[in-house]
Amino acid sequence: MIVTPVKTRIFQEGENLFDFLIEHLKKIREDSIIVITSKIVSLAEKRTAVIRSARTKDEIIKNESQWAIKTKFVWLTIKDGMIMPSAGVDESNAKGKLILLPKDSYKTADLIRKKLIRHFKVKRLGILITDSRTMPLRAGVNGVSLGYAGFKGLRDYRGKRDIFGRKFHYSRLNMADTLASAAIAVMGEGAERQPLAIIEGAPLQFTNNINRQELRIDMRDDMYKPLFKKLPSK
Repeated sequence: MIVTPVKTRIFQEGENLFDFLIEHLKKIREDSIIVITSKIVSLAEKRTAVIRSARTKDEIIKNESQWAIKTKFVWLTIKDGMIMPSAGVDESNAKGKLILLPKDSYKTADLIRKKLIRHFKVKRLGILITDSRTMPLRAGVNGVSLGYAGFKGLRDYRGKRDIFGRKFHYSRLNMADTLASAAIAVMGEGAERQPLAIIEGAPLQFTNNINRQELRIDMRDDMYKPLFKKLPSK
């Protein structure tokens, strides 16, 4: 598998995302995945806010969350079925503003995929919109998928056997988040100016269907539920 970051100019708020992609992606091969950082998707949608006071950010975070609790360091929130700090609201590379997460990453991924397929005349193409996340008890951030289209996000091992013949009962490989981490490793988190990447040779199953619920686990069925006693039951 090859992951290639794409150096670009600075994306401006309100720009057309598809035009920006065409400007910087000169060629796309069959069976590729185009990775797009969520920040430029949000900027294209003008999902920004001006910081008028310390209270402004708190109010925006609460409004963007399905659930939120203030902690020593950040707001811990649930948004779009994921636990994340501050509902994804970010100040980095934001030119003095707050950048919110995209409105609907799955919908955007699907629309962009269809346009790129027509433009580059390919049949199998994936789009992956990424963000970065911290993990409990682990330093640093890694990649996470906010939305994707064109491929299956999970590789299911349930019912198959390991090298010693033992049958898998629970194992599923999260391809979407794994690819997001691989992409972010080369795209960077700072001033690299590489908001795009191309993944080639990924062991994926391409599909035209979108399954928004594929990666989600009901909180009541999550193995970490004992750690979430303060979270709502629904």
